[in-house]
Amino acid sequence: MEFVQQKTDTEHIETSDNMHKGSGVEDISISIKNASIGVLYKKRVFWLVLLVFGNVFSGAGIAYFEEIITSYVALVFFLPLLIDSGGNAGSQSATLMVRALATGDVKPNDWGKMLGREVFVALGLGLSMAAAVYLLGLYRGGYEIAMVVGLSMIAIVLIGSLIGTILPFGLHKLNLDPASASAPMITSIADISGVLIYFAIASAVLEIG
Repeated sequence: MEFVQQKTDTEHIETSDNMHKGSGVEDISISIKNASIGVLYKKRVFWLVLLVFGNVFSGAGIAYFEEIITSYVALVFFLPLLIDSGGNAGSQSATLMVRALATGDVKPNDWGKMLGREVFVALGLGLSMAAAVYLLGLYRGGYEIAMVVGLSMIAIVLIGSLIGTILPFGLHKLNLDPASASAPMITSIADISGVLIYFAIASAVLEIG
């Protein structure tokens, strides 16, 4: 009975550690209720400050495509929807991979197989989500906007999912804890790539069309 309790306690500690890292929070060895404000601050500030600078690239991407945004204001309406979808898809993939690596269900050398499978899963997800936003695009901006939004959704969900899948394996290869592939990190990378993908597709479709 004592062995079972020790095993349960160990699993609880490991799960708590992974949850903290997966949220971009360093492990807190004492009760959160008893932790000081300074301790809580130090455990969270690194990731948040780092990701602030990372998100500067999103702003730079939007500024670069300022001309097309001015010409097609309807594009702005879909931007949060698209980049959030990429971040959500990436976070899902990362969570699955981190857990699979931690439990031994997936080995580090399985990265190629998992990445190949994720391509098909992500394409299916992207197509399903694109169908929904395509109709919304028709209503809000017409055929061209709907085409841009639909194609962007497929590409953004695909890229976000692949980033979320491969990053835990990359961190493991670098002898870092795969649980450090935190949701904030995945979301920020997906946001940056999402902005660039969206407006690049918009530029191609709208200028050629």
